[in-house]
Amino acid sequence: MRISAGALAPLLLGALEHEFTDRGLLPWRLPAAARRQSTDPGVERVAAEPSGVHLDFRTEASRLALITHPTRELTGDETPHGAVYDVLVDGELYAQLSSPVQGVGTTRRSDPITGEVSSTRGGDARIELPRLPPGAHDVQIWLPHDERTELVGLESDAAVIPAGAEGRTRWLHHGSSISHGFAVSHPTGTWPVVAARAAGVQLTNLGLAGQAMLDPFTARTIRSAQADVISLKLGINITNGDTMRLRTFIPAVHGFLDTIREGPHAETPLLLVSPLHCAIQETRPGPLQMELLESGPRFSSMGDSREVASGKLTLQVIRRTMREIVQARRTEDPQLHFLDGLELFGEPDEAELPMPDQLHPDTAAQQRIATRFANVALAPGGPLNLE
Repeated sequence: MRISAGALAPLLLGALEHEFTDRGLLPWRLPAAARRQSTDPGVERVAAEPSGVHLDFRTEASRLALITHPTRELTGDETPHGAVYDVLVDGELYAQLSSPVQGVGTTRRSDPITGEVSSTRGGDARIELPRLPPGAHDVQIWLPHDERTELVGLESDAAVIPAGAEGRTRWLHHGSSISHGFAVSHPTGTWPVVAARAAGVQLTNLGLAGQAMLDPFTARTIRSAQADVISLKLGINITNGDTMRLRTFIPAVHGFLDTIREGPHAETPLLLVSPLHCAIQETRPGPLQMELLESGPRFSSMGDSREVASGKLTLQVIRRTMREIVQARRTEDPQLHFLDGLELFGEPDEAELPMPDQLHPDTAAQQRIATRFANVALAPGGPLNLE
């Protein structure tokens, strides 16, 4: 049988909104009202990349195939690759599958010099799962965390019903490309997913690569979202883009927190997480520049450390400032907590697990970050544990 895109919507977890396009069902991690308030095309691009989004259902099927339409964003002569789908059966990783590339999906290629974008459109991708063993099983199909994916349909030889996430703590996390999962090889390898699975909580991942900018529309999105606990990992995108000075950063953080605290999340446990260790930005402000090498991109900081005295931001300044903000607010907001990002990934960790591009922790490093976050924040006695 062929299950339509419309019938897949009740099976979808991790998205805040979905849209029916001419191809199928498109999950969004930011609602349309928020996306309309930014002129940066990067907001829409990363909001459509379904990090943490997955189909969750129960079935007695032995044969399943997911039909999708991927959209690949490429620069220059970059070679396209098949995005990875993780399949979990009864909570265990069952298969990792790549979508075909040749003649499949939409490819948007931008010229690195002119910025001009050309687009080609191919057919849909068919992601066939290995044959399932007899009996009823809980199946999760995690969509690629780094590629826009429209769901066209699901082929199944038996009925599927939503597995549901009732009774699980709903954790909403907002962060940068590290939370989004850049430099990670597969969707269940991103640190928020690893941490959520370890703690048995239901994740909504608002890790938005390059877009953790304290935008008011993001704060309003979090304010309106369903969540039992919330974490915010902030700061590194601000230094990456050199978008604020200390004078504007402090009230922007206060305003972001004030907005979230309006309405239903006035007393929701909220954890503010400062940046992980990143050697190129610890004492030197941004902005960053990217150099394309044969081995891949490599980032470096263009700022001057002497400018910190005039208000420019480094990761060390941001960590100290975020700690002070939480300390000042906790007298009136005891459910607000602070976690130093160096507890998750510090200088010794970066020395042991260097970031390939000097900015994004890889899959092994994200596993370490996730384990520590689950043990500190989501474990019994932690600020985000509701037991």
